[in-house]
Amino acid sequence: MLPTLSDVLALDAVRRGSPQVVAGADRLDTRVRWVHVGEVSDIAHLLRGGELILTTGVALPDEPDKLADYIADLASVGASGLIVELGRRFIKELPRAVVESAETHGLPLVTLARETPFVQITESVHARIIDIQLEELRASEQLHEVFTELSVEGASPAEVLSQVSRLSARPVLLENLAHQVLACEFAGRDTGMLLANWETRSRAVAPHERTAYDPSSGWLVTMVGARGHDWGRLILICEATPGPRDIVLAERAATTLALGRLLERHQESLERQAHGTIITGILTHAYSDPEEAAARARAVGVPLTGRKLISVVLRLTDSNETALNLQAQLGELAEATAAACRDARLPALVGALDQNRIGVLLPLPPRTLAEGALTALADRLRTAFAAPFVLAAGSVVDSIRDVRRSFLEAEQVAEAAARQPDRRPFYRLPDLRLRGLLHLLRDDARLQTFAERELGPLLAHDAHRGGDLTGILRTYLDAGRNKAVAAQRAHLSRPAFYDRLRRLERILDTDLDDVDSCLSLHVALLALESFRRESR
Repeated sequence: MLPTLSDVLALDAVRRGSPQVVAGADRLDTRVRWVHVGEVSDIAHLLRGGELILTTGVALPDEPDKLADYIADLASVGASGLIVELGRRFIKELPRAVVESAETHGLPLVTLARETPFVQITESVHARIIDIQLEELRASEQLHEVFTELSVEGASPAEVLSQVSRLSARPVLLENLAHQVLACEFAGRDTGMLLANWETRSRAVAPHERTAYDPSSGWLVTMVGARGHDWGRLILICEATPGPRDIVLAERAATTLALGRLLERHQESLERQAHGTIITGILTHAYSDPEEAAARARAVGVPLTGRKLISVVLRLTDSNETALNLQAQLGELAEATAAACRDARLPALVGALDQNRIGVLLPLPPRTLAEGALTALADRLRTAFAAPFVLAAGSVVDSIRDVRRSFLEAEQVAEAAARQPDRRPFYRLPDLRLRGLLHLLRDDARLQTFAERELGPLLAHDAHRGGDLTGILRTYLDAGRNKAVAAQRAHLSRPAFYDRLRRLERILDTDLDDVDSCLSLHVALLALESFRRESR
């Protein structure tokens, strides 16, 4: 950022000359690219624009018309201003023709009442310019390092925007071409105000250049895309006209985002990432106010306020796939779910909860029943997605504050249904039978005491020894006490598995061939799973 004429007048070397602005006082924010001493009247053709001219006027013409032309020529080539030292040619003041011409052509004109060594002025201003250029160079190098590292690490859009906001101390948003917010950082500003009526406001800002500042909105907008295919816009919200550093920052961030998208392989789309971030924020209480979550959801086209909300969890059930294939399938399942919601005219947040599950927050339209919405979603999804999965739903809630409870319920239902799927379109808590009952009783101290009495010695043994005999017991009971099947599922030889069963019997002081004992242990394990999920 070059110094302004006002900055130059504040320098000690200039102030010692008692400067007085006699024309163009409203243009002191003009940038000064260089300072040039010139006594000849035909200097204009030697200038490139942005120069501040210093002169004593000794070689200027006498005729008023020629003096006016001298000023007009300086203005025409883009000189930033003219400083005239009085006392040699012009004793106490400048001729009226000079002042009037400066006002007419918008050239700032300053007089120095005292003799001032011009070399001190040029040295001071040029030192300031060079310092600024060095600072800009260092800042540019820092930006290069930051965004190169982000590109190499494959940073997410949220991470890129976090750096932009940190470096600029301004809010920044990434939107798609449908003007839906994909990621955002608010720099401490009010979320609701920034996102209010976002789509309408965003459509009104349509600059013709790839990077441009819109003064009416205060937005610095740059297109995001590569290879001639734009897919979004990066918006830096500015309170004043952005400087060159802000423009470089926005463009460098846009390049990093475009490169990241080109390098994506088997990853969720930006829309899925945006939805997943909002869902995760709700589940982890990352938003200080539920209205912030509602504003973010509204910005991606999903209204949550004033609607019944139901949480849905989808889980793949084929455990024979490799981790890479499962990740790819999960991404396909997420996109298919989003498409199914659109086909059913059910706007919803759809994003990954972890490496195994997709979460859906479904705001139910007025007069729409949960059963009908879930059936429509399940039918469309099973038509479009071939791999086996279960669709589980939590309870319908009235507010965003209760969404976490609904999701925890849906997660438990999905976990139970994935173990023994029976091809239902979707599962809810009543479908879990015993597991559903234990979920409802999970806060009862009597159930907690029962589970601790049944499993306490085993849990203490695992905690002390760092083992997982609890997992062996669960595998044995899930296999219907079939030792051969359980050994195969545990990836152990039969003798090794039988040895672990004997150790379990000693620790629990029970007979694992006894049906009642195994039933009690199985109920205790299911109760323990319910406690642990609720505590997350």
